[in-house]
Amino acid sequence: MSFGRRVAAVYADIWRTYWGWMPSLLVFAVIVFLPLGLLDALSLQVDVDSLDLTSGIKIAALALAVGAVTMTGLLGEIFFSGAIAISLTHSHGEGPPRLREIAGRIKYGRLIVVDVAFVAIVAAGLLAGLVPGLLAFVFLGLAGPIVEIEERSATASLRRSFQLVRGNFWLVLWILVPIEVLGDAIGGGLAGLVHHQLGDSFLGTWLAEAAANAALSPVFAVAAVLLTVQLIAAKEGTAPPLHAAATPA
Repeated sequence: MSFGRRVAAVYADIWRTYWGWMPSLLVFAVIVFLPLGLLDALSLQVDVDSLDLTSGIKIAALALAVGAVTMTGLLGEIFFSGAIAISLTHSHGEGPPRLREIAGRIKYGRLIVVDVAFVAIVAAGLLAGLVPGLLAFVFLGLAGPIVEIEERSATASLRRSFQLVRGNFWLVLWILVPIEVLGDAIGGGLAGLVHHQLGDSFLGTWLAEAAANAALSPVFAVAAVLLTVQLIAAKEGTAPPLHAAATPA
């Protein structure tokens, strides 16, 4: 199979899976991203130019603000993809497990550590330049699902993500990066609609960020889980069964 057809096949699998699991994905996304939208809103309220700082400190503050916006923008995606891995690889039937079951199985500590580490590394990379940030995003983007699928520690999951992506870098890049970029663009439009209805208040910013993330992060999560399962199977010869054909929503 040519590289182009392989990428197209992965996108087709992502769409089928997302459409089949959409109700449970969106409900869980709201639960995760509504509180995280508060952090997004807080970071977007920072106005460095209004601060009474010297030029050198202001530059440092601006860099920190950019890093904060980047971190809060990505925060939750890796955690969410790890949680969704439970739904898509569970071992009892095709229907989605109940939210209570997912909540009881999530490895919260590991996923939070992986999520924060991923965001911090990507933000640091972007501050150093586009290429380092892009490399970090691609090589470490599968760590969340690995935590749940292979039950590895946070550090081992980041290392395992690098190992799986190595040799498949362009495939992962052409899946995760367009989804992230397009998702940000669509999310910006959705956030604009919410702002139009609620104004530029803090509440409006909070709900706009939460709505954008909740609507689009499930696509990234599904893509990360599918890639993780496929690359594990390619490397190890076997992988957990993937429930990618649930009853359409």
